[in-house]
Formats: sequence, C-alpha cells, structure tokens
Amino acid sequence: MRRNALKLATGVLAATLVLSACQTAGPGVTGLPNSPAPKPREDTVPTVPSAESEALAAYYASVQRSLLTQGLLRTDGGGADVPFSAAMLARNFERIAFFQEYSSAGGQLIARESASHLTRWEKPVRVSIQFGRSVSDEKQAHDRAKLTRYVRRLARITGHPISMTNGGGNFRVYVLNEDERKAFGPELRRVVPGISALSQRAVINMPRDTYCLVFGRDPASNGEFEQAVAVIRSEHPNLMRTSCIHEEVAQGLGLSNDSPMARPSIFNDDEEFGLLTTHDENLLRMLYDDRLRPNMSADQARPIIKQIATELTGGSV
Repeated sequence: MRRNALKLATGVLAATLVLSACQTAGPGVTGLPNSPAPKPREDTVPTVPSAESEALAAYYASVQRSLLTQGLLRTDGGGADVPFSAAMLARNFERIAFFQEYSSAGGQLIARESASHLTRWEKPVRVSIQFGRSVSDEKQAHDRAKLTRYVRRLARITGHPISMTNGGGNFRVYVLNEDERKAFGPELRRVVPGISALSQRAVINMPRDTYCLVFGRDPASNGEFEQAVAVIRSEHPNLMRTSCIHEEVAQGLGLSNDSPMARPSIFNDDEEFGLLTTHDENLLRMLYDDRLRPNMSADQARPIIKQIATELTGGSV
C-alpha cells in the first residue's frame, strides 16, 4: 500500500522536514522562512463529497476487494507461516529505522534511499484525531475507536508515554476527503508554521496511489521528534483506513522507511499485512530501548541492535 511517511526533521519549521507516505522522504528537505499562520477557511470546502471524491471512494473499495481476494491485507499479525530470526529482525530494523526512502531534488520528492540517524520521541506523545466535515459520524466513531486502542497498544509496546488527547496534541491525525485535503493548505500552515512549499504540495497534490502520509518534525536536528502530522484519505474503506492509521502512526514514532525484506511487516509495500504485526512490535521495542539513543548512526547502533534482537527472539545473530 502506498502510504507516505513524511519526516519533519529540522527545517520546514525552522530547520528540516521529513516525509513519509507508505514511503519516506528523508531529512534534509529545507524549509522556507516562517510565514504567518492563516486561519483555516473551512466554509469554502463543500460538506457533500464531490464527484471526484465519490469516484475515489469507489476506486479504493475495489482496491480493497482485490487485495483481500489475493489474501493480502492480513490482520493476523503473522504466524507460523512467516517466522523471523534475530538476524532478520536486526537487519530489518536497521533498514527501516536508519534509512529514508525519499529525498528532495529540483524542488521534487524522489524515491531515492539515503542513510539517516535514529529518530524517535523523547517527550510524551499526545495523539489527536480531526475529521473533515464530510466524514460521517459512523466513520468518525470507527476511526476514533481504532486509533484509541492502537495508541494504548503502542504505549504498552514501547514503554513510552503515548496517549490520546481531545486537544490539538503534538501528533495530529487528519481524516479528510479529496476536497478537504486540497483545501488543507491554510490549516497545515497554521499547525506547522514555516512549512515548505514542497511539503505542502506533497499533501495537497497527493496522487491517487499515495493512500496516506505522515510528517515528523525534528526541529533541532538532534534525532528527537517534537511534532507529527498524519493525513489519511476518508474515501478508503474501513480496513484500509485502519491500515493507514497503523502504519502512519508507527512511522511517525520513528520507523520511517520500508523494506521489501521485512516480513511479516506493514513496513513493506507488498500489502501482505494490513495491521501491525508481532515482528513490527519488536521493531518498536527496539526503537524505544534505552540502550539506543536519538541521533545514533547505524554503525554506532549495530552491536546494540544485534543484542536486543537476540533478546527479543531468543535466538542469535
């Protein structure tokens, strides 16, 4: 599934920015000077979905049916048919936590993987969810419940303070339809003052094969996230929206890359798994292990990664 992880490193807000959409745009995307934070003009956005939004809803419904027919978008978390060893876990963690999938070139984001440093949250993560006015009460209740349960699970897995909030929070999840997302610029600039034009375009001009995305902000370029914004298409059927919630929130915690070698995992664009797996839980445990520190390089962290992977699987690397 082509979700995008946009990682806000230092920039966009005074330093760098990072993008991720089922893929990841790496740090080093330079932001523009801070601009005034305009108030959102929600009154200009239709509350009834346009024909384009309706067509997208039909398209994504057919995508989900096709994936399920092929046995993809699994929700079982992985089992005996997909074993993984300590060596595999260590290899996958390094690829997913220490590389960015996207880079900026010529004012565009391109799929070019580059090495990065470990980035995660050190301060408490306060997650909120906001919906476009076109999103039905039924969808809102479904997504809020799924996100709330998922946030509790992530807190248990990582041992990090992660919780829901009814306020703005520092990790905002937006569920928007096509019309609302195209008009999202003022709200995006309000929430993320100084965000670059490149990053705004990544959200507003999201192509059809990008299902959702997340920004993570590291304003001091020290490997510590202080803000994240995820955008999810409301046109998706329930399972695909939940799948986006699982991957984008996890990527916004610091697992910003994908790898074709990772299995069973949502950090793999093959769509086999739709929800966070047991393998992915271990990746998050590794990311928030106290033996690793923000801004570590892969070379610095590799011996520690191998040790943690051995402990988590009971095997050896």
